[in-house]
Amino acid sequence: MSKHENKKRSSFSGKLGFVLSAAGASVGLGNIWRFPYLAAKYGGGIFLLIYIILALTFGYSMIVAETSIGRMTGKSPVGAFHSFGKAKWLSFGGWINAIIPILIVPYYSVIGGWVIKYLFEYMTGHAGTVAADGYFSSFISSGAATEICFLIFVFITLAIIFAGVRNGIERVSKFMMPVLVVLSVIIAVYSVSRPGAMAGVKYFLIPNVENFSWMTVVSAMGQMFYSLSIAMGILITFGSYMKKDVSIEGSTKNVEIFDTAIAIMAGLMIIPAVFAFSGGDPDALQAGPALMFITLPKVFANMGFGTAAGILFFLLVLFAAVTSSIALTESAVSTFEDELGWNRKKATLVLAAIMVSLGSLSCLGYGPLANVTIIGMQFLDFFDFLSNSVLMPIAALATCILILRAVGLGRLAAEVEISSEFKRKKLFNFVIKYIAPAFLIVILISSVLSVLGIIKM
Repeated sequence: MSKHENKKRSSFSGKLGFVLSAAGASVGLGNIWRFPYLAAKYGGGIFLLIYIILALTFGYSMIVAETSIGRMTGKSPVGAFHSFGKAKWLSFGGWINAIIPILIVPYYSVIGGWVIKYLFEYMTGHAGTVAADGYFSSFISSGAATEICFLIFVFITLAIIFAGVRNGIERVSKFMMPVLVVLSVIIAVYSVSRPGAMAGVKYFLIPNVENFSWMTVVSAMGQMFYSLSIAMGILITFGSYMKKDVSIEGSTKNVEIFDTAIAIMAGLMIIPAVFAFSGGDPDALQAGPALMFITLPKVFANMGFGTAAGILFFLLVLFAAVTSSIALTESAVSTFEDELGWNRKKATLVLAAIMVSLGSLSCLGYGPLANVTIIGMQFLDFFDFLSNSVLMPIAALATCILILRAVGLGRLAAEVEISSEFKRKKLFNFVIKYIAPAFLIVILISSVLSVLGIIKM
């Protein structure tokens, strides 16, 4: 049992509240910023096919596992792991799941600040300015401007968290997620209707075996992690707010569908537009993280409706970024409340201090602190590598070991079956026992070897 037991734990109002909040956690910059450039880089349709297969097997199993542990224990990650014993490895597993969101949300908020800046520029009629060569690099290296935008994003996130689970997270997610879907459909339809865009649609949707490589699998695996909010403590925390009569399997299926649909939509928004703009130039598709902030504004500028397209797109990205940042923040706040016995106000304020201090390092890492690097990386890149490529596979591995050694597959299945039939039980058991541990070790090793320059991803 946790040292500090909450007398009355917050909860979602029902299935819709959980699904939209969990989908909000999943649908973020990972889908709209990260997924399209990885799909473009690693083979288009073949990447998409592998991603969907992984999401429906590996991703599904991890979402069910984490949500069930959260609901079974009624606690955030540290308390959840501690519920099954006092062993040191259990404590390690709980804390590593709890620390990840604390590390991610500061640099995530920096990128959220960049989105705010671009949205502001489009809304004030400066579509040509943001499309100019060198605009993005001069903005992120400016120092003061990036810091202000970052602080605005932090303030928005913390204001929602402060309001609580139902009044804050659930209410915002119920509003933002449907709007996000509508915006993404509008932009995707506009993008695929551009002259020359159909070649991009074919590249993205039709698998070509010739584009397959082992790195396609590794990248799709890493993206699925990032995209579905696995191993961030979020799903354990949200599971602890889930009522016993809400179907875990049904909710998971809805989150899977929602997340994958938005990722496909993001691909259709971005890849065909870039194809149309560049004439199918592979270098334009290989722009990587810069695709959203450098290549897309150029695309919008050449569309004719550049300002409107830019406003819609960056509004969509902002909504997605906010829903994910509140999920990450909530996970961290919940840990402080449960493990340290703090009230919500104190927990939120302490996290605010952490977000501002670590986020400022990432923010200024491309400007005044550009000469300061960790293992050759800027602060933002280092925090991204540490959390996504090192800690998250370890955290997910700890969850698999927890189920196999402490909880037991039968007990976990019983938790799922409280509210519904466990239709994919055999698949779940097979993935957790054999597939997930092997995959996680592969992700971890390949990511570290890539940073060390031993393999090229």
